[in-house]
Amino acid sequence: MKLAVFGASGRTGQHIVRQALEAGHEVAALVRNPSKLNFSHERLHITQGNVQNVANVETVIAGVDAVLSTLGPTNNTADHQVTKGTQNILVAMKKHGVRRLVISAGAGVGDPNDKPTLIHKFFGLLVKVLSRNAYEDMMQVVGVVRQSDVDWVIVRVPRLTDAPATGSLKVGYVGKDIGTQLSRADMAMFMLQQLESNTNLRQAPAISN
Repeated sequence: MKLAVFGASGRTGQHIVRQALEAGHEVAALVRNPSKLNFSHERLHITQGNVQNVANVETVIAGVDAVLSTLGPTNNTADHQVTKGTQNILVAMKKHGVRRLVISAGAGVGDPNDKPTLIHKFFGLLVKVLSRNAYEDMMQVVGVVRQSDVDWVIVRVPRLTDAPATGSLKVGYVGKDIGTQLSRADMAMFMLQQLESNTNLRQAPAISN
């Protein structure tokens, strides 16, 4: 399978790229700074550019079978760059006939199946107060994806760690079935599994270790 990966140079994105290559996939990655993706592979194709640039996004998506994105706000500004980038991804997917999209979001971005406790509500309120613009950006990202006609899966995650992969995950919804942290390696594993599984199709599960 040939995959387009956005956010590939990030701490989670690098796990996705490495695991995808280890599984035999071909990877097309769009990165601002190729030096941050500090490894090479014959099946890794890097395009230097910006997700805000429609032409860059189309270059990466043309000819792929599926798209993964771990894009998230890098600052708390009101320009909603992740939303704009995600809209570019969806437009390019439609143009090139790509159906499967797997994206990540924080567990604080709610879902109707959540049953948040008072503690969840408190920390959710704290995020909204301290990082209002970043929170609203990801809310809009999730909204745009939900309204699209692609085969999407939204993977919602708690606090991320750099612990080694465990291969053991809890999959559920906030306040019901999940814990408070997740290793980036396990997150990458789960996102890659969603490429060929329909279990969570058009759903937004929350996962943890």
